[in-house]
Amino acid sequence: MSEELSVRVDGHVGVLEIHRPPHNHFSLDVLTELADTAEELVAQGCRVLVLCSEGKNFCAGVDFAAGGVGPTPVNTLGAIYGQGLRLYSLPIPVIAAVQGVAVGGGLGLACSADFRVASPGTRFHANFGRLGLHQGFGLTVSLPRIVGAQKAADMLYTASRVPGEEAYAIGLADHLVEDGAVRAGALEHAHRIATSAPLAVRSMKATMRADLLAALPSAMEREIVEQTRLMSTKDNEAGVTASLNRTDPVFTGE
Repeated sequence: MSEELSVRVDGHVGVLEIHRPPHNHFSLDVLTELADTAEELVAQGCRVLVLCSEGKNFCAGVDFAAGGVGPTPVNTLGAIYGQGLRLYSLPIPVIAAVQGVAVGGGLGLACSADFRVASPGTRFHANFGRLGLHQGFGLTVSLPRIVGAQKAADMLYTASRVPGEEAYAIGLADHLVEDGAVRAGALEHAHRIATSAPLAVRSMKATMRADLLAALPSAMEREIVEQTRLMSTKDNEAGVTASLNRTDPVFTGE
């Protein structure tokens, strides 16, 4: 196992922690290792998984400062979202402990989990519109499923940050705990689920997620097509540059 992911087992609960602080940007390698390890924990008999990360923020998605998705976005995005689909498809419940910001693809990663634990200091941010991009990581179907179509559209179109208390009110966060307690809160909920009959929980999850898993492949294919197309626009260049420089982008529709 690499230094970017650690695992521990607490009773029937597996805890996976990403180590890419402070913002925990993901890469294809990290997501592949995360999916591989999660599936191994399932095979070992874990009943619930907790996904957490080291540092200030839960996950800030792709690191544009390090080159983003590279020179062949179709292939790279396809590979990244393929690993994302594996995470969505895990047969046991997953709880994301979301501290700081879950932004862009990091929001997608949080939404791949069955439940999210947040605090007042948490921020969920679908920032794609500020980057001149289409949403990705399956958010096309996962976000509306969690918060409803209208709220999802509003989050995507405005690219506004949703603080923890609002996220809890709209169902994006399932549990709201004190700042600094998101991991403990996630573990507590995981152990509560783990007391239920494991075969029954798996069966229920398969039923509850059937529509989501059926819709994800085609949704991700469209996300890849649209993201790749928009990556060649001046608006995307302006959005990424502004994000790196921490300034407001000026879009021209080109």
